[in-house]
Amino acid sequence: MRISVIGCGYLGAVHAASMAKLGHEVVAVDVDPTKIERLAAGEAPFFEPGLPEILTEALASGRIRFTTDMAEVAGARVHFLAVGTPQSPTGAADMTYVDAAVAALTPYLSAGEFVVGKSTVPVGTAARLAAEVSEAVPGATLVWNPEFLREGFAVQDTISPDRFVYGVPDGDAGQAAVDALDEVYAEALASGTPRLVVNLPTAELVKISANAFLATKISFINSMAEIAEVAGADVTALADAIGHDARIGRKFLNAGLGFGGGCLPKDIRAFQARANELGVGESLAFLADVDATNLRRRAHVVELAQELLGGVVTGKRVAVLGLAFKPNSDDVRDSPALDIAARLHELGATVSAYDPEAVVTARRVHSELDFVETAADALSGADLVLVLTEWTEFRELDATTVASLVSSPVVIDGRNCLDRDAWTAAGFTYRGMGR
Repeated sequence: MRISVIGCGYLGAVHAASMAKLGHEVVAVDVDPTKIERLAAGEAPFFEPGLPEILTEALASGRIRFTTDMAEVAGARVHFLAVGTPQSPTGAADMTYVDAAVAALTPYLSAGEFVVGKSTVPVGTAARLAAEVSEAVPGATLVWNPEFLREGFAVQDTISPDRFVYGVPDGDAGQAAVDALDEVYAEALASGTPRLVVNLPTAELVKISANAFLATKISFINSMAEIAEVAGADVTALADAIGHDARIGRKFLNAGLGFGGGCLPKDIRAFQARANELGVGESLAFLADVDATNLRRRAHVVELAQELLGGVVTGKRVAVLGLAFKPNSDDVRDSPALDIAARLHELGATVSAYDPEAVVTARRVHSELDFVETAADALSGADLVLVLTEWTEFRELDATTVASLVSSPVVIDGRNCLDRDAWTAAGFTYRGMGR
C-alpha cells in the first residue's frame, strides 16, 4: 500500500521505517529540513535500538523517502498523523501541530483515502477533526489508531504490537477504514495480534488512560517505598509478594525515582485538564496526587544525598550514572535522573555525569554539568555515587572496582538495580529506594 506519515519525530520516524519494513511504499513528511536530511541519509535523529537497521534497509529498498513537501503525500491511500502534542502552559495538550498537520494535508487528500491519527490527543479531538476532513474532502475518512510504543522497544512494538485499536465511525466508511488498516497491519494480524474496533472517543481514551494507570501504579509503589523506609521494610520484597497476585501483577511495581519522559508526565496532566473541561474533573483528581508523589521522589533522592554527604554538598564530587529517563533511550525529557543531577549542581556539588547514550541530549538542557565519556571518569574521586538510570552497564558494575575509584564508598541506588549484598561486601554504604 502507498502510505504517508506526517511528522518524523520519535513516533513518526519509527512508524514510517516500520511500515516500509512491512513492505509498504512510504513517504514521510516533516517541516524540519535538518531532521529530514538526517533521516534521508539513514541517520536516526535519536537513539532507538533497531531503528538504524530498518531505516537503512528501507532506504536501500527504495520503499521510503523523506521530504518537507506535503504535496508528495498525494495519492497515498492511508495518511498517518504522528505529530507531537506537547504540554501547554496550562497543562493541557497543545494541539497546534495536529491542527496544522490536518490543515496542510487536506489540499492533497482525495475521496476514498483515510487520515489515521496516532498522536495522543484529548478526547473529542477526533470528532472535531473528522468533521473538518469530511467538509474539506467529502469521501475522505478520519479514524484513530493510537500507538503503544515503549521507548527502547518501539520498533518491536510497531511491527508486532500486543494489540491494535481502531477508532472508526459507524457505517460503510467505518468498515472501509477497518479493511484498509487490516491491510496495513496484515502481517501482525496474521500472527494473532488482537484487534479491537471501537468508536472515536474510546480510541482516544485508550492510550491516555493506559498511561494514567501505569503512572498510578508507579506512584503507588513509590508511596509504599516511603512507608517501607520509615518502617524498616523492603519495598522490593513487598512488590514481589503483592505482584504474585494476578489481579495486581509485578510489572511497573519497581520503586525508584519515579517516571519521566515525553509521555506519562504530560499525559496525566493533559488528561486532568481535559476532564476539567468536560466538567468531570473530580474523576481524575487522584492524578494530582500521582503527579505529586512522582515529583516528591526526586526531592527525596536529593535530600538523601545531602544526608550521606554529612549535610554539606558544596564542593563535594558526585558521580551521576544515568541521565536518560529510562535505559535504551537518549530521551531526557522530564528525566528524574537529569533533574536530580541539576539540583545537586545548584546546591554546590561538582557533578560528573555519564550516560551511555544521553550525554548529548542532556548537555543541550543542562550544559552546566560536567559530562564525561565513561563511567570510570565519573566515578574517579567521587564522594558519592548515584545510579539513576538502570542501564545494563551500571547493573553489571563490579563493586570492588568501583570502590578503588571513589574517594568515599557511598552509593544511592536510585533504581534498586544493584546487588545490595555485593556492594555492601565491597565496603559501600548502600542506600536504595524503600529498602
